[in-house]
Amino acid sequence: MTEEHKALKPLDVVSGFLVRPGLYEVYGATALDGAVNFTVHSQGASSCELLLYHRKEEEPYAVLRFPDHYRIGQVYSMIVFGLDIEEFEYAYRLDGPWDPKKGLLFDKKHVLLDPYARAVTGQSVWGESQKKDGLYHARVVKNNFDWGDAPDPFYEMSDLIIYELHVRGFTKHASSGVEHPGTFAGLKEKIPYLKELGVTAVELMPIFEFDETMGKREVDGRQLLDYWGYNTVSFFAPNTSYTAAEEYNREGRELKELIRELHLNGIEVILDVVFNHTAEGNEHGPFISFKGFDNQVYYMLTPDGYYYNFSGCGNTLNCNHPVVQEMIVECLRYWVSQYRVDGFRFDLASILGRNEDGSPMSNPPLLKRLAFDPLLGNTKLIAEAWDAGGLYQVGSFPAWKRWAEWNGKYRDTLRSFLKGEYWLAPEAASRITGSHDLYGQSGSGYSGYNSSVNFLTCHDGFTLRDLYSYNQKHNEANGWNNTDGTDDNRSWNCGAEGETEDPEVNRLRLRLMKNACAVLMCSRGTPMFLAGDEFGNTQYGNNNAYCQDNEISWLDWELLQKNQELFQFFRFMIAFRKRHPAVTRELPIAMCGFPPISCHKENAWDGNLTSDTKAFGVLYAGYDGERGQDDLVCLAVNPWWEEAQIGLAGLPEGYSWQLCVCTGAGETGEFYPEGIPWTGQDRISLKPRTVAVLEARAHK
Repeated sequence: MTEEHKALKPLDVVSGFLVRPGLYEVYGATALDGAVNFTVHSQGASSCELLLYHRKEEEPYAVLRFPDHYRIGQVYSMIVFGLDIEEFEYAYRLDGPWDPKKGLLFDKKHVLLDPYARAVTGQSVWGESQKKDGLYHARVVKNNFDWGDAPDPFYEMSDLIIYELHVRGFTKHASSGVEHPGTFAGLKEKIPYLKELGVTAVELMPIFEFDETMGKREVDGRQLLDYWGYNTVSFFAPNTSYTAAEEYNREGRELKELIRELHLNGIEVILDVVFNHTAEGNEHGPFISFKGFDNQVYYMLTPDGYYYNFSGCGNTLNCNHPVVQEMIVECLRYWVSQYRVDGFRFDLASILGRNEDGSPMSNPPLLKRLAFDPLLGNTKLIAEAWDAGGLYQVGSFPAWKRWAEWNGKYRDTLRSFLKGEYWLAPEAASRITGSHDLYGQSGSGYSGYNSSVNFLTCHDGFTLRDLYSYNQKHNEANGWNNTDGTDDNRSWNCGAEGETEDPEVNRLRLRLMKNACAVLMCSRGTPMFLAGDEFGNTQYGNNNAYCQDNEISWLDWELLQKNQELFQFFRFMIAFRKRHPAVTRELPIAMCGFPPISCHKENAWDGNLTSDTKAFGVLYAGYDGERGQDDLVCLAVNPWWEEAQIGLAGLPEGYSWQLCVCTGAGETGEFYPEGIPWTGQDRISLKPRTVAVLEARAHK
């Protein structure tokens, strides 16, 4: 706060409070010296009232109508003196025209949440709505967190290894062993584990304020909630039910402490953000905020005033309206500047490129603005490049060399290929080597392979274990007669549906999980995997566990000990990837003359992959300047049910191949930290459904 702000004096009296015109360019509620500044805007409202509540009370103790001359353009701003920010909550009422066919829904009876609220009340106890009047109030937040000299890790996209997790589900299970299960503090307790695993970024499923009790219901005696949190209530406020204790007027402190500690341990933080729709739903949904402030501005509406539903959740945010665009930009800037967030994954990001009439835009202003915003200059921008309205833009998302994408084609192709559909070998090789057909050859500036976030699993779909344990989804517990969730899983149960005591089936499942891990970590692009995959976590065949706040979605940490072999394999492959820059990026040409990437069949250098190709190898090569020698890595993949031969490139004098991974070795597969000298001359023989990884080492 500047000295000029400290010198501000009251000019008027409204409802017994000393007031003066406020700071019109500072939206939300901001604490000043002995006062609070309140600023909101509305294009269609004729008047605005500020409601003040005692903490947790349902009736306001004061109603302050903004004087007409406190409005400039469409912005209402007022400084109210003598308020103790720890003693009140606030909300708004707006009046104006009511004409649903024109999208105008102004009604003074609606109590509205500040669109720029930094903290939302009534949601601090998970699963229990404390909103006695059924409405949301806001609090003023003290932004006095001391970040000290905590560094921002800042990895290039090629060096990221992303670990997607749900804050509550990560530690809520009784087996997690943390003091504060299901919270930001609980996640902080698990940082040593994340560091041991080796991931360089966590991607947190939605942590903006949401109401998990929306749609609360009971199915077969089990309470179901909006567990995932993809129905945002407030874009500027952290979810208070993820804290270990209430943080009156200091909301966000526990989250900031978590982010600071992650940074100190070299782990970036990416937030999963949902700007495609809100929790207000369609015509039958509640009035929370945007409907009452400017329904016709914030939402895409049909000519009759109904809601377009490109999100599949009832409404669609009108992202390319200048007012909405400005709010989204300010929101992201806020999370980067005040929370030191390193990146954002945008849910159903293709909606952000739709015009106000819903049509796709060739040059979306919001996406371009985010790409070139100075404050977001080092921030990762990752798009889920599709939406529920049928717009699919994987490989064609408007990027300006800044946007990366969840590569859904990588997921689909590799899932099919690795379960035995060998005829997809040509496309599988393309996906493994960076999806050049989608993103081009260059690897600089979020183009080429840096555009591709490679994944086989995420929150939406089967876990890795379930991918090889179920042929069909099993979502009966969701209460929709197993009609929800995708049917296109590209999974294989290895001969038995679900859990089994058959040792042969379980050995095969373990090998296939290792195969998936090895291929993912040896693929060009940014790898991402779902929390718990590294120790075989299961959702019991549920591929749409959005409502399951229970053992279906919570990570079972007992499996970490039971499946320690799989965990150690993940650790090894993550470390292997970090050790070999030829896999992650295009290096200077190798001294031996090998091309940067090549494919090999039974004979080395035969890269003519066809639908008849049963197995193939990928060779990465380049000169590693830090080590002063060539970096050569071979990934060999045999998804077929018979043994296959793959040719190995003849190495220059002074180098020899070392076998580092062979998932078909022994009963359950092996990895070799020290490497085993390869004596198989110019070929490697792979057992059925086996992956091998070799590195070339210079002789000492």
